[in-house]
Amino acid sequence: MLAYRHQFHAGNFADVFKHALLVRLLLALRRKDKPFVYVDTHAGIGRYDLKHAWAQKNAEYRTGIERIFDHGPIPPLVAPYLDTVRAENPDGRLRYYPGSPLIARSMLRAGDRAVLSELNKKDCAALQALFVGDRQVVVHLMDGYQALKAQLPPRERRGLVLIDSSFDRAREFERLAEALQAAHQRWATGVYALWFPLMEPTAMRAFERQIAASGIRRILWLDFRLSSKREAGKLTGCGMVVVNPPYGFAEEAASILDWLRRVLAPAGGGAAHCRVLAGE
Repeated sequence: MLAYRHQFHAGNFADVFKHALLVRLLLALRRKDKPFVYVDTHAGIGRYDLKHAWAQKNAEYRTGIERIFDHGPIPPLVAPYLDTVRAENPDGRLRYYPGSPLIARSMLRAGDRAVLSELNKKDCAALQALFVGDRQVVVHLMDGYQALKAQLPPRERRGLVLIDSSFDRAREFERLAEALQAAHQRWATGVYALWFPLMEPTAMRAFERQIAASGIRRILWLDFRLSSKREAGKLTGCGMVVVNPPYGFAEEAASILDWLRRVLAPAGGGAAHCRVLAGE
């Protein structure tokens, strides 16, 4: 498992991977006029100062968002995500990185809403302060997995659930797969995005088998690796399971991951995959 506080890792390659895909999923929900809900189970503090001592310790953002912030040209599929980052840095100099709550908030229309959960009391207080007075955003001090039971199914019957666990406890892969299956039983038509770190092959095969055996019929598996070499205590790859991917999302994701591999992976290495784990 990982020793984890996100301030140390804000804006790294895993954030770029996760948030570039998150924006495409939210834009897909905006295609229809009907309102939707965004549910974030592990929301964090919402905005990260890259000049903070924790962020500076390993400066992971330098091999993530910094590499694309001033990169040109930016593919049209990536541009809306990068726009959300630039909006937090209006002077044109990279300092603040928006977490998933702020990115999602920028995608909400007047009739949409966000439900954010964070278990760490200090982080939850920071998140509440960030959205104070915002009637479209509700913040709960709550375990993310308990939040799924409390919030699903939503009244809108349309929406996206992001499960972005910190993976700082044992059995987190099992817990994640079980939570997805239970949530899907409560709300089968929702879009689910589950982020995960790439660990040792044995753990990843077991997780993939558990997801594939869940009985859920529309599952997309995405993974991205900066390097084929695994380094103890260092994240070199991550992935996302997407349930009920919107029409055209698989093709968009494959294109985004290919571009990120070429820009972020050192010396043209790395690897990226997008495949159907379970179909209709």
